[in-house]
Amino acid sequence: MKTILFDLDGTLTESGIGITRSAAYALDQLGIPHPAPEELSVFVGPPLRKTFPEFGVKEEDVDQAIQIFRSRYTTIGKFENQPYEGIEQMLKDLKENGFHLFVATSKPENIAKEILEHFHLSQYFEEIAGASLDASRENKSAVIAYLLEKQDVKDAIMIGDTDFDVLGAKEHAIPCIGVNWGYGNKQSMIEAGAVTVVDTVEQLEEYLKKNA
Repeated sequence: MKTILFDLDGTLTESGIGITRSAAYALDQLGIPHPAPEELSVFVGPPLRKTFPEFGVKEEDVDQAIQIFRSRYTTIGKFENQPYEGIEQMLKDLKENGFHLFVATSKPENIAKEILEHFHLSQYFEEIAGASLDASRENKSAVIAYLLEKQDVKDAIMIGDTDFDVLGAKEHAIPCIGVNWGYGNKQSMIEAGAVTVVDTVEQLEEYLKKNA
């Protein structure tokens, strides 16, 4: 457990504003009614290909919706974002204490790297693994598989804010700690098999150091 895989959205950074505004923009362009952007938080975390149909996008229009979403997100939305308080200090402390830190996110890898570099967080990670743009690698399990192929990762633990993180890690026999400050549901993470759910960054760091 000295190797840690971190989710990005809702775990390291509070990214909901940029994602929900970009989702609303895509739905508007397609002429699909939707709730206010602040009620579109389900877009944070899961692959867009899964979420858009839940809001009335026809299967044949999903690729177009994703393209419209990305046209806004890659220029504006990705920086409507900020690290959660205490995250950088925790990453610094963990690295100084010999932990090996990685990112495994369903966000496109190039955008994840840009965001982490923008907030000066990329320096703490040995590898930033994300989704591909061609949909060949987009869910959490596929991203973890890709990371495991690239890196000699052993005895790892996943940190994430949704049951998608818990279930994706479970497919690779990796336990997951849920964080309760993101966009998921605490009970859903517990039911999916999270080893614990923490409420603060301080609790997370304490748990990791205690159980390493």
